[in-house]
Amino acid sequence: MWSRKELKDRAKTVLSRIYWSAFGVSIVMALAGANDGWGGGGGSHSRDSRESFYSNIHNGNYVNWDLLTMVLVGALVIIALRIFIGYCLEVGGRRYFVQSAQYRDNKRCFSFSFDQENYMQIVKTMLLKNIFIFLWSLLLIIPGIIKSYAYSMVPYILADNPNIGVKKAIALSNEMTMGYKFDMFVLDLSFIGWYLLGALAFGIGILFVMPYENATDAELYLILRKNALESNLCISEDLLLSNPITVNNNIW
Repeated sequence: MWSRKELKDRAKTVLSRIYWSAFGVSIVMALAGANDGWGGGGGSHSRDSRESFYSNIHNGNYVNWDLLTMVLVGALVIIALRIFIGYCLEVGGRRYFVQSAQYRDNKRCFSFSFDQENYMQIVKTMLLKNIFIFLWSLLLIIPGIIKSYAYSMVPYILADNPNIGVKKAIALSNEMTMGYKFDMFVLDLSFIGWYLLGALAFGIGILFVMPYENATDAELYLILRKNALESNLCISEDLLLSNPITVNNNIW
């Protein structure tokens, strides 16, 4: 079993060496939408808004179709950028933090995701993962949140082995997080104070908290991965772990 303090202490130790590069990577991940979610809700119109919309049409106050078209095109462009570029940047960023936590070479992590043999598998797996979360969210918000935690290790699994396969990546993430989802939720809540504090500095301080959270999440993945290997949920070859090393008396 892991504790929040244990994960955060390890993250602080790692960041003491690489903070500013981790800061830059975190900014790229944030711009790529690494912290968004299909199950996050929002964006729906209220009943009054819909009634006003239909009332305007009925009364001859037609919609500005040029503006609506521009908005729709803009939304499609953003979605396309998230899918075809953002997913790979997210996986590359996760790889950077996992490699750093293992005291391994963290260079070329972003280009790793765009390599020809990795790119399409990353895009396909991340897209299906988010579609599944979105579909679960259609039931109710709670199932969507639960599944977002269940599938949260998928980017890390892809960072180890982009070609593991869609079904295997999603199933392994689900198995890794089984019994830990509430603890993961509490771990996320533990950063709220830091983000509120960062927001006091005109919101700029929030940027400096992101590396801390990303490094902590990477430490969590390493522990869940170790548990999965010990429980025979997967084997080293599944995650391309040919040369495990020892850090703080733990084999990663």
